[in-house]
Amino acid sequence: MNTSNSILKIAKETIIMESNAIANLSNLLDEDFSKSVSLIYNSKGRVIITGIGKSAIIANKIVATLNSTGTPSVFMHAADAIHGDLGLILEDDVVICISKSGNTPEIKVLVPFIKNGPNKLIAITGNKDSFLGQNADYVLNAYVEKEACPNNLAPTTSTTAQLVMGDALAVCLLEIRGFSSKDFAKYHPGGALGKKLYLRVQDMSSINQKPSVTINTNIKDVIIEITEKMLGVTAVVDGDKIIGIITDGDLRRMLTESDDFSSLTAKDIMSPSPKRIDSDAMAVDAMEVMETNGISQLLVEENGNYAGVVHVHDLIKEGII
Repeated sequence: MNTSNSILKIAKETIIMESNAIANLSNLLDEDFSKSVSLIYNSKGRVIITGIGKSAIIANKIVATLNSTGTPSVFMHAADAIHGDLGLILEDDVVICISKSGNTPEIKVLVPFIKNGPNKLIAITGNKDSFLGQNADYVLNAYVEKEACPNNLAPTTSTTAQLVMGDALAVCLLEIRGFSSKDFAKYHPGGALGKKLYLRVQDMSSINQKPSVTINTNIKDVIIEITEKMLGVTAVVDGDKIIGIITDGDLRRMLTESDDFSSLTAKDIMSPSPKRIDSDAMAVDAMEVMETNGISQLLVEENGNYAGVVHVHDLIKEGII
C-alpha cells in the first residue's frame, strides 16, 4: 500500500516535471509565434481551434480564454470537422490545430481540406517534423521530453504545454488590443469576478434603507431608527451633511456605561467624522476600507451629501467577499 509520503513524493515529482517542461517552452519560441499573434490580431475573422482527444479538451479551454479576452473564437472537433463541421470555417478565419504527435489519422485527413481553402493554419504540436508541422503555415513548438505518466502514455505534460502555449497567445493578444479591466468586466458581467470590476457602491446602497437622525434625536428614537432600517447603524446628519454615526456597538457601550440614558441624545453617543465613501466608488474599494478599519458599515455620500449605507453583508451577497 502506498504511504502518505510516497504519494506526496509522486505528486511533487509530477509537478516538478511539468513545471520544468513549461519553463522550457520559452526556449522553443521563435518568429512563428510572433507571426501567429500578428496574424490573429490583424484577422477580420475568428479563430477556429481544433483537435482530438485530450487536445480537443485543451482546445475548448483556449477558445474560452480567447473569447473572454476579446478574441472571438470557436471550437471545432477534428473528427466532426471531416464529417460536416468544416462549414464552421469562414473565409477570414484563422485555424489553430492542436496535436501532440501531429500525425493522428483525423489530423492527416483534416489538414489538406483546410489548406485547400484561403485560411491560414497554425499548429500547436510537440513534433515540428510531423504531418501537421510540415503543412502548417506557422508552428508553435510545444515539445515535451516526457509525459508525467510513468508509462509515458497518458497526456499530462504535453497537454499542460499546449494549454500554456494557448495562454501565451491570449495574453499577447489582449496586451496588443489594450484590453482593460473594463473590457474584461463587459465579457464577465455575471459572477463575482465581473462584479469586482463593475459593481459600484451606489448599486448596493440604493437598495438599502437610509437611516438618519439629527444630533438632538433622543436615544429611544435612535434605537427605533437603527432597528427599523435593519443595517445596524444610522447616520447623524445636519441637513444633508454627515456629522456622525451611531452603530449597534455604540448603543451597547452606552448601556454598559450609563444606568439612565433617558436624557441622552444622538450627540452624546455618536462617533464624529465617520468613515465614508463616495457613491460612485467601486464595491471593492468599499471592501478595502471596511477591512482596513475593521468595520461592517460605511456611510455613502453623493456630491458631499448623505446618500445611504453600504453593509458588509451587501458585499458578501454580491460575491465581492
